Amino acid sequence: QALFVESGGGWVQPGGSLRLSCAGSGFTFSRYAMGWFRQAPGKERELVATITSDEGSAGGSTAYADSVKGRFTISRDNAKNTVYLQMNNLKPEDTALYYCNAKSAMGHWTGYWGQGTQVTVSS
Repeated sequence: QALFVESGGGWVQPGGSLRLSCAGSGFTFSRYAMGWFRQAPGKERELVATITSDEGSAGGSTAYADSVKGRFTISRDNAKNTVYLQMNNLKPEDTALYYCNAKSAMGHWTGYWGQGTQVTVSS
């Protein structure tokens, strides 16, 4: 089964930056697209960033939710089975528990979730 371990969260003032990391195991990391999700209290989990697998002509392509476009950058290191989320110019509305997950070539996210890493943006 897939296993995800997220880290790098914390408290930061508005305008600050954080870099999240997520180590994946139990699957062939390089063959899966990866995504970062977040869930704020009382809200549904939302997808904020994705990066395709490195296989194929579109390898390593990224996509972002409108709310984070231009501020967040997703990247991956297949040698370390790790996906990153660089978050700049953080806003209070970015406060949430952040998770990563993997999507197969069939287009399905795994049903496994890690413990997440908490990001709190406040002054």
